Amino acid sequence: MGRIAYGLFLGAAILLAVGTALAQGMQTFENEQAAQQHCPSDTVVWLNISSANYHFKGGTWYGRTQRGYYVCKIEADKAGMRSPSSPK
Repeated sequence: MGRIAYGLFLGAAILLAVGTALAQGMQTFENEQAAQQHCPSDTVVWLNISSANYHFKGGTWYGRTQRGYYVCKIEADKAGMRSPSSPK
C-alpha cells in the first residue's frame, strides 16, 4: 500500500508543478513551428507533462510521449522543468 500511495503523491506533485508552471506563463504549443515562432532565438523542447521533463529534438522522446507540448527551453527552465539528464 505504501508504494501506491507514494506513486499517487509523486504523480500529483508532478502535475502540480507543471500546472504551476503553466499558470506562471510558460506557453505550450501543439506543434513545433508555433513554439519556434513564439521564441525564435530559443531552443524548442518537448515537455512531457507526466514527468515534468523535457526532451530535445533528435532525442527518442521528442514529440512522442503520450502527454506533452512543445515549449521554449528558457520558459521551461524558469518554471523548474528539467531534462532527464540534468542534475537534480
